[in-house]
Amino acid sequence: MTLNVDSPRQEDEAGRSGFGTRFALVLIALLWASQLNGLIGLMGSNAQAEIAIHYKTTEIAWFSQIGLLIGVFSTPFIVKCAGMFGKKRLLVVITTLGLVGDLVAALSTNFATLLTGRAIAGFYGPSLALVYALARDVFPPKLVGPASGFLGGGMGVLALGGPFLSGWILDDFGFRGVLWFMVIATGISLLALLFVVPESKVREPRTPVDWVGGVLLGGGLSSVVYGVGKGEEWGWTSGQTLGFIGCGLVSVVVFVFVERKVAHPMFPITLLGRRRVWSTFLVTGLAMGAVFAQGIVMNLLVLMPKIPGMSDGLGWTATKNAWVSAPGSVLLITTSVVTGIVARRLDTRVLFAVGGSLVAVGVALISQYHHSVGQLMGFGLISALGMGILVALVPIMIIESVRPEEQALGNGAQNMMQGVLQGVLTQIAFVIVAKNSNLVQGTAFYVDDSYTKGFLLFAGVIAVATLLVAVVPKAKRLDEAEVGQAAA
Repeated sequence: MTLNVDSPRQEDEAGRSGFGTRFALVLIALLWASQLNGLIGLMGSNAQAEIAIHYKTTEIAWFSQIGLLIGVFSTPFIVKCAGMFGKKRLLVVITTLGLVGDLVAALSTNFATLLTGRAIAGFYGPSLALVYALARDVFPPKLVGPASGFLGGGMGVLALGGPFLSGWILDDFGFRGVLWFMVIATGISLLALLFVVPESKVREPRTPVDWVGGVLLGGGLSSVVYGVGKGEEWGWTSGQTLGFIGCGLVSVVVFVFVERKVAHPMFPITLLGRRRVWSTFLVTGLAMGAVFAQGIVMNLLVLMPKIPGMSDGLGWTATKNAWVSAPGSVLLITTSVVTGIVARRLDTRVLFAVGGSLVAVGVALISQYHHSVGQLMGFGLISALGMGILVALVPIMIIESVRPEEQALGNGAQNMMQGVLQGVLTQIAFVIVAKNSNLVQGTAFYVDDSYTKGFLLFAGVIAVATLLVAVVPKAKRLDEAEVGQAAA
């Protein structure tokens, strides 16, 4: 098994000039690919209020959820094929599908077609798992930690520049301009992957694809998310709601038994059965699922109009929101880079506990104080400091938990767990926020108490994830893990 690196020439280049020109270009291309989903999610989240009003729909939650469902379902197949045929190759394939979906959405003339485009683009969902796996393979050992931290901290780069870009496009060109920008951004990522990023030569043996296991796992988890998403409409005790959730859970249980018997399982139970692995997936998936889900409620708060007696949104423009969140974004970027460096020698579990505590406290304070620029900016800094630590640690903790040939599967499994938890938490939050909403001409407007309860939900979930880090056993530090040329 070899890696697509030229040792010792590349090691010397990295040693002389930090990342070196070649590595810097690869890092930028991977950063763009890793944050493309986030960028599209951010811009879509900013545009969702305008889309809901334009299409007069109360089903706006599915604008983001439909892609998540497809991403969860397809993840087992994509990461398995990436391990066998090449991580870059599969990343190019799913980016192409994302481009097709974005085009369909941009050309749509009704909400149903818009959702169809977002569904097709959902195949790009597992991209982050493949990006992190590529980073482990193509960078020299001493750069894997900083590179992983920087890629994780790309959330901060996105949070800093994304709102200004989104605000400009949304304020000047409306939601249709946002949809066309998604097409452009995906096209740029596809070109960068094709011409800048090298392929990893770390491979799993080519074996028959476990279609049954993949359908059971991906379909089962998607069914749970869908059932939760429709619970408010169907009723939480209705046969349809309980049927989808119950069938999904049964599917996952059956998947475990099937994987124990097939010759070439989709996700080896021996991998998922290791305490360090499953506990890391649980803790990181729960925390990051809540972090990303709470951003949707935050955008509703700041962008929905302020109408006395009807809507307690702040009524900001997207550009104003960008200025308010900018200091937190800068802090997130800085913290993530520093975390990627110090995590090489410190216990990542301790760092995670610190980061999770800061996010939980910050979001809890925002739940009570979210009525002015000063409140959101000040308490947002506490949350951003913790987020910077968490986003940098997720890929590093997985590297510490799995072997090089398991990296794509490991990232994929964590990505699925995070996606499912994000989807479920998003739907629960929408139920909470909509509890006391005012419906006017097909559009829901939310009151202050709803936002408070939504943020408290996320603060509580992040606090639970922080406490659960105690069940994660100690593993090799990043400096001792097999990465880069060390994995060859």
